[in-house]
Amino acid sequence: MLSNKAKNYALHLFLFVLTLITTTLAGAEWIYGRPFLGLSESYDFKFWLNWAQVKNGLQFSLPFLFVLTCHEFGHYFTAKLYRIRVTLPYYIPIWLGFTSTIGTMGAFIKIKDRIFSKKEFFDVGIAGPIAGFIAALPLLYYGFTHLPPPEYIFQIHPEYQLFGSNYAQYVYQDQGGSFALGQNLLFLFFEKFVAPDPGLIPNRYEIIHYPFLFAGYLSLFFTALNLLPIGQLDGGHILYGLIGFRNFNRISPILFAIFIGYSGLGILTPGLPFEVAQWVYPIYALYLYIIFRKAVPKALHALYIAVGIMVLQYVLVLIFPTLRGYHGWLVFGLILGKFLGVFHPPAPDERPLSAGRKLLGILALIIFILCFSPTPFIIE
Repeated sequence: MLSNKAKNYALHLFLFVLTLITTTLAGAEWIYGRPFLGLSESYDFKFWLNWAQVKNGLQFSLPFLFVLTCHEFGHYFTAKLYRIRVTLPYYIPIWLGFTSTIGTMGAFIKIKDRIFSKKEFFDVGIAGPIAGFIAALPLLYYGFTHLPPPEYIFQIHPEYQLFGSNYAQYVYQDQGGSFALGQNLLFLFFEKFVAPDPGLIPNRYEIIHYPFLFAGYLSLFFTALNLLPIGQLDGGHILYGLIGFRNFNRISPILFAIFIGYSGLGILTPGLPFEVAQWVYPIYALYLYIIFRKAVPKALHALYIAVGIMVLQYVLVLIFPTLRGYHGWLVFGLILGKFLGVFHPPAPDERPLSAGRKLLGILALIIFILCFSPTPFIIE
């Protein structure tokens, strides 16, 4: 009969192995540009990837999970250092088989004790992003210094051979549903100063087929996501440690409002047809009300904020017609506002941080700036 401790270890191991499998399958799907499982012309289920192709998905899953694991164990070992009871990481696998995912929704550790000081909140919070960021750097270096020849993309898209090396001028024109990655400062740095041959750097629409680059990009994306200085995200713990309970809980809702304000830019536009506006406006207003309800003491205040943001977004687009935010952030905004919250709990010990930790806080801000992409994923 297994003890509870052994059962917990078994659960963590099972989730990790399952996530390794799902991220490997997802990696293979991204590399080869097709799902693992689909329908044939006769509407029978068919495997579109063979075993050798699935195995190549390890080029994505292993480096990506390595960075994710470094991030989580940064939190874990720092918590252990302070004798805070904490679980091993719970990995979250997700794979649908007929449409592309990245194979996981990340991982988390569960802290079982109360944290008693700003210093502990700060140290546990910052350890994960720094560990993950350090792990991502050699991955990016390897990816950009081991790029395949330009002809590699013809193995994925043989139809591009018709256009030769200038395929990008032709294949993306008026092609709806194309998926591309955005940019961040660190990725740009590696493209310009690390890649030995600029001619080998893939088009932004094709990076998804380069597993090391795609894993590196996602690592930076999740690092930046965790470093958002809102609520109880890692960035929230860091900012709370720097400025304290009262100041943080004044600033965090404002930062959250700015984040949502940018995310929703372009949803409300002066030229929106009435038959569309009549359901877009109320649904969007309800969304804003829901995510801000927990951030203010009264329901009426949440309604005021929702209306105020909608008016401001409408006016900005009226003045600057091409102004657009990234609507994908609204999904994360719902998770933050409705489930995680935008406030931070107090700690009994709120003594100021040391000068060294304040410098680490500045370093975390620099990492966030380097990793953050205003528009991380583009569908055109």
